[in-house]
Amino acid sequence: MPSAPSPTAPSRVPAPLRRFVAWLPVDVDRRVRVFAWLSFVAEVLIIGTGGAVRLTGSGLGCPTWPRCTPDSLVNTPEMGIHGVIEFGNRTLTGLVGILAIAVVVLVWRMRHERRVLFVLSLVVLVGIVAQAVVGGITVLTGLNPFIVGFHYVASVSLVAVCAAFLVRMYQPAGARTLAVPRWFAGLVHATTAILALTIVFGVLTTGAGPHSGDEASIRNGFDAQVLEHVHAWPGYALFVLTLAVVVIAWRLRLPVRRWATALLAVELVQIAVGLYQARNGLPELAVGTHMVLAALAAATMTVVVMRLKQPAAVDDSIAARETASARS
Repeated sequence: MPSAPSPTAPSRVPAPLRRFVAWLPVDVDRRVRVFAWLSFVAEVLIIGTGGAVRLTGSGLGCPTWPRCTPDSLVNTPEMGIHGVIEFGNRTLTGLVGILAIAVVVLVWRMRHERRVLFVLSLVVLVGIVAQAVVGGITVLTGLNPFIVGFHYVASVSLVAVCAAFLVRMYQPAGARTLAVPRWFAGLVHATTAILALTIVFGVLTTGAGPHSGDEASIRNGFDAQVLEHVHAWPGYALFVLTLAVVVIAWRLRLPVRRWATALLAVELVQIAVGLYQARNGLPELAVGTHMVLAALAAATMTVVVMRLKQPAAVDDSIAARETASARS
C-alpha cells in the first residue's frame, strides 16, 4: 500500500516564486499606496502627453502601428521632433501598463478580502491594453476625430477608476452604507451626469477645431463656433450644480464637503482656462491644460461620489456612542 505523502515533502512551486508570493502584502501597505498613486499620476500624465501629440501636429509622427515605421520599432532621426513626441507617448503607455501590472500583483493576496481593489486594478490593466489597441486604430485611420475623441474619453475614464481605487484603498474592507441624505446623493449623481455631458461636448468641439494632430487629418464636420457655445451650456450648469452641492454639504456638515469644495475649485480654473482659450485663438498650451483639468475634474468628482458612502463599521460605532450617551 503506497504511503501518504509526507507533510514536509517539497512543494512543486519554485522556491523563488514562493518567496515572492510570501513577500506580497496581505493588506494595504506602503507598497500598494505608492504604486497606486504612481499609476494615477501616470494616467493623468499620459493625457497630457497625448494632448501634446495632437497639439504639436505629431499625431502621425509614427505613421504606423504597432511599429513606429514599417521598418523600425522606434522613431528614426529622419522623423524629426514629431517622431520623438509620438514615440515618447507610446513609451509612456508602456510605463503606465507596467505600473498597472504592479498594482494587480500587489493586491493579489488580498483579492478575496479586498475584492473591490482587485477588480478595480484589473479594470485599469485591461483598459490600458484596450487603449493601446484604440491608439493603434487611431493612427491606422489617419486620426479619425471620433476615434481620437473616444480615446480621450476612455483615458479620462481610467483616471476616474484609478481615483476610485485610491478612495477604497484608504477605507477598510466590508459593507458600506449611505452617509448622506438620499436626495443629496441624487443631486451629486445628477452633477456627475452633467460633468460627463460637458466632457463629451468638449471632445466634439475639439474634433471640429483646428488641432487635428496632423495637417492631412479630417475634422468631424460640425461647426466649431456653435459647439463652443453648446459645450459651455452644460459647463455653466455643472458649476451651478456643484456650487449647490458645496453649500448644502457645508450647511449639513456632510463628509463630502471638502472634496466638493475641491471640485468647485477645479471647475473654476477650468472655466477660466476655457474662456481664455476661446478668446485667444485656442493656444496649444491652454488647450492642453484644459484637457488635463477635465481629467482632474472627473477624478475629483469620482472621489465625491465614492465618499457618499462610508464603511458600515463607522455607522455601528456612531450608533454605539449615541446609545452609551443616552444611557448616561
